[in-house]
Amino acid sequence: QVDLSQSWSQDGRLGPEDSTKEGTAATEHPHECFCVQVFVELNELVIDRNQELQWRETARWIKFEEEVEEETERWGRPHVASLSFRSLLELRKTISHGAVLLDLKQKTLPGIAQQVVEQMVISDQIKAEDRANVLQALLLKHSQHGHLDGQTQRPIRAFHQSDESQRIGWREVQALPISLSRSKHEVKLMEKIPERAEATVVLVGSVGFLEQPSMAFVRLQEAVLLESVLEVPVPVRFLFLLLGPPTANIDYHQIGRSISTLMSDKLFHEAAYQADDRQDLLTAINRFLDCSVVLPPSDVGGNELLRSVARFQREMLRKREEEQSKLSSYLPDSLVPSKPGDEPLRRSGRLFGGLIKDVTRRYPQYLSDIRDALNPQCMAAIVFIYFAALSPAITFGGLLGEKTEGLIGVSELIVATAMHGIVFSVLGAQPLLVIGFSGPLLVFEEAFYTFCKANGVEYLTGRVWIGFWLVLIVLLTVAFEGSILVRFVSRFTQEIFSFLISLIFIYETFAKLVKIFQEHPLQNCFHGNNTVLGEPNTALLSFVLMVGTYFIAFYLRKFKNSSFFPGTLRRIIGDFGVPIAILIMVLVDYSVEDTYTQKLNVPSGFSVSSPEKRGWWISPLGSDGQFPVWMMAASILPAILVFILIFMESQITALIVSKKERMLVKGTGFHLDLLIIVVVGGVSALFGLPWLSAATVRSVTHTNALTVMSKAVAPGDKPRIQEVKEQRVTGFLVAVLVGLSIVIGEVLRQIPLAVLFGIFLYMGVMSLNGIQLTERLILLLMPPKPSAYLSVCVSQVRTLRMHLFTVIQLTCLSLLWVVMATAAALAFPFMLLLTIPVRMLLLPRLFNCRELQSVSLTTNQCLDQQEEASSDSSTANGEPTEVPFSYIMMHSS
Repeated sequence: QVDLSQSWSQDGRLGPEDSTKEGTAATEHPHECFCVQVFVELNELVIDRNQELQWRETARWIKFEEEVEEETERWGRPHVASLSFRSLLELRKTISHGAVLLDLKQKTLPGIAQQVVEQMVISDQIKAEDRANVLQALLLKHSQHGHLDGQTQRPIRAFHQSDESQRIGWREVQALPISLSRSKHEVKLMEKIPERAEATVVLVGSVGFLEQPSMAFVRLQEAVLLESVLEVPVPVRFLFLLLGPPTANIDYHQIGRSISTLMSDKLFHEAAYQADDRQDLLTAINRFLDCSVVLPPSDVGGNELLRSVARFQREMLRKREEEQSKLSSYLPDSLVPSKPGDEPLRRSGRLFGGLIKDVTRRYPQYLSDIRDALNPQCMAAIVFIYFAALSPAITFGGLLGEKTEGLIGVSELIVATAMHGIVFSVLGAQPLLVIGFSGPLLVFEEAFYTFCKANGVEYLTGRVWIGFWLVLIVLLTVAFEGSILVRFVSRFTQEIFSFLISLIFIYETFAKLVKIFQEHPLQNCFHGNNTVLGEPNTALLSFVLMVGTYFIAFYLRKFKNSSFFPGTLRRIIGDFGVPIAILIMVLVDYSVEDTYTQKLNVPSGFSVSSPEKRGWWISPLGSDGQFPVWMMAASILPAILVFILIFMESQITALIVSKKERMLVKGTGFHLDLLIIVVVGGVSALFGLPWLSAATVRSVTHTNALTVMSKAVAPGDKPRIQEVKEQRVTGFLVAVLVGLSIVIGEVLRQIPLAVLFGIFLYMGVMSLNGIQLTERLILLLMPPKPSAYLSVCVSQVRTLRMHLFTVIQLTCLSLLWVVMATAAALAFPFMLLLTIPVRMLLLPRLFNCRELQSVSLTTNQCLDQQEEASSDSSTANGEPTEVPFSYIMMHSS
């Protein structure tokens, strides 16, 4: 546990070096600290059952409001604060007439209290004879939640004593030593509070000796640690005090919540840091009111009625951000975030300039790529990513073996995955990428094999010459910095590409299942000699294995976001859902001994899939030395098509992994990565190994497994990425483990193909999630009203225009499917490339810029807007999502 008795150090963390300093923080320039986070604590004056007065914590704000539930004495759920309109008006009134002390040079609570009381007397808020009573009230003991010892307390705003001798039964005020608890509660709460955070203390309550409400707003010149005031040792910068008679027509609790909510608002607390006088605070309150929503006192029948409120709120927030951006233009240059100076997709203008930049940017980080792997999270990621890489290798390998009649199968794909992974993890610029086989490459391999078989050309030898041309093409592309062309691949093309891959998976699954039913019909078919044709139970068992694998993997993935078991165990089960599904259904198949099912064809040991057909070395001149010369030259055409597939999938994957939201710090290298992937693939053709590319899903999974989430996240807020362990060791060890899997051929031969079909179905269905094209296709079958999800994303596009955009995408998708299913399948990559000029040249003629921007929102942008539009939206753990500003509830009297 952290020693919470230490003081707050200059870097915002607890440190022993400041333990002798009189509770002061390191901040010396208050007007330059308005960017820090604020922790707000609301304390109310209460009386316990022993008739003693004290300040009791009733609510707190790290970003959202948390209140102590009166019935259970527990913290309630974080929520967006709903404020009454009257309490904000009363707050503005009290600040306009109260005491405002800015940059107060005091470092102890008694010193602050003395200055506040004197200012109250000067401003005629309290009488001189009440000076001692107010001072004693300010210095009462503070009781934080969790340290109540079971005592029942109640607010004293209804408590009034007229007897002067009993008006205040307080003990003599004395300086109390700082007593900081080391409880798990405080340690956990400290993790939620951002570094360099400063606190605001709000004190409200009613007392009988005052005749009118008295208020003081204090900003200290230096943030200081006050004695036993807060539940956590956070330096205090602001104090707000409101005391008054219980007979006043004022709700002290609501006013306390109002100022607390204001101080937790980013823009208001920045204004509070920069305020020079009372008027600046009043102006900040007015700006907060300008961006707030007042709901009339009417009965709301459902969430649908609040959608217009959400749209209105977003519009007001947009205006607020525009005003803030105008103000930020006047900030000094030192306070404006600097833009990154090195853009990896910017043309250098010289030969191999992009490659040189990638090498000089990334290789100096090589030692840290090894040191950063010395982390338990990296070791855990190795096991997870190993299964994530091995499962597709086995699945695609089995299917590829059927497409090529055993010339390339599981053995070759496992060896290729290991070899590519080792080389790329050692030399690549972005080692977070996972190299593997994919659906589009499977389509091309099948089409090229069909072409070679129909024309009497050796398939493996043809691949060797394609590999030769691949190396030449990638050298030219990298030399002239062709990787920058990935900027022209829009979401229009990405959606078509992703949707097509999903359709390939789903189609192949059911096509193979139909084939099994044809070969093994449910009814017994007798031959002329009374022999049974086929295995009647094979089809049914294959169907059960396929469906069972799919549903187990699917529901284990959903189990990850359920409420059962601790979160760590749920994540483990969800992450390993696919291997668990494979294991369970293999055991089911093994237990059914009297029914035949087709198994995965894997040779024993380090051997090719079909030793009788080929070896590990493929001669460029063919098995008989008579490979056609014209085919050597003509191989450039399929090489271009293969390059298009590898280029698009690898570069798009690199873009996804390198998004700024992931906060990668070591940079990436599109030119270097493409060169390594294609060159290794070209060389591997000499050994009869398949071409590979950066696998999108596996790469994102790898990155997520190495992502460290920040613990300093406000309760109810979305998790934020703290860092990603950018290193080379996990990819290297995963590749080595995949390569060693070749020796477990006996185990792999126990896997039925029907189980792999179930994984294919799972991959296809899950790949459809998050594709906006899928959602718009569903809208074609729905009336406009139920389209709540996409109505947020395309609220500026008429329904018919949105359907027209979807139909155009469907037309392109259909053309690609027709090309893929015919003898022209080799032209599939070229047809895919043609979707880029369709988006750049045709669509701007049919849609205006605003419509194209609306229907081209990314899935994350749509989800963010949907969460803002939903009045009761919540995160996966049931906590509310961020709403930029408060709703002000206007209640009827």
